[in-house]
Amino acid sequence: MILAEFDVWHSRPAVPTRRVAVGEGNLPMDSAPGLGGLLLAGIVAVNAEALSEELRPGLHDLFQRLESGVSVPQPRLRHRLQEDRIGLTRSTHRLIGGDSNRLEFDLAPLSSPEPQILAALYRSGEEPMPQRRTLFTLLRSATRWRGGNSPDLVDFLTGQESMHSVEQWAKGDPFNWALELLGFEKNLSNPDGRLVRRNFRRLLRGVHPDHGGSAMGAGARIQELKTARNILLGRGEVRR
Repeated sequence: MILAEFDVWHSRPAVPTRRVAVGEGNLPMDSAPGLGGLLLAGIVAVNAEALSEELRPGLHDLFQRLESGVSVPQPRLRHRLQEDRIGLTRSTHRLIGGDSNRLEFDLAPLSSPEPQILAALYRSGEEPMPQRRTLFTLLRSATRWRGGNSPDLVDFLTGQESMHSVEQWAKGDPFNWALELLGFEKNLSNPDGRLVRRNFRRLLRGVHPDHGGSAMGAGARIQELKTARNILLGRGEVRR
């Protein structure tokens, strides 16, 4: 059964002027992020893993702009956003519920990751607050996924896996992992402690069920934020 569906319209990779358009779809987000948000996060997760390192700073800036609701100068990630779809190719992504009640991503074949990421982010930016903040918190978590479109991706995004995943995400480069999670640029040598705490509180409000965040996977994402905060502050235990 198709639980969520999203179309991305984009130019072929070989075309000099690269373009992207947000398509229609069935994206249930009644309780953010919902099944629609989960599908968008899956698209971001698989495609961000294939994104070249040189484009990642632009991705960080795009996250900030879209979550804040400010204008986005074009082009982004070498693609220009447009409304018409003349001459564009369609990629369709689906979230499917199997016979065993197991959720699965049926994503379009991976070719050029940039337009898939862009369309998912632009569509997410259309959501009102506070749903948009909750959705972008999930999308940020999605960018740290390493593993392609594997069966574990749904568990990763929903927080249904065991908490040892936090250690696995951070073990390669824990400081940069923490920087990105709390909204800083990579390779920042010494982030201001006040900014670390401020960003932590802002992101925590976005995911906490008491402030409108989804209960789905909230515990895992809150633990992620606490782990990242402690890494940047050089502390061994959490203080409230």
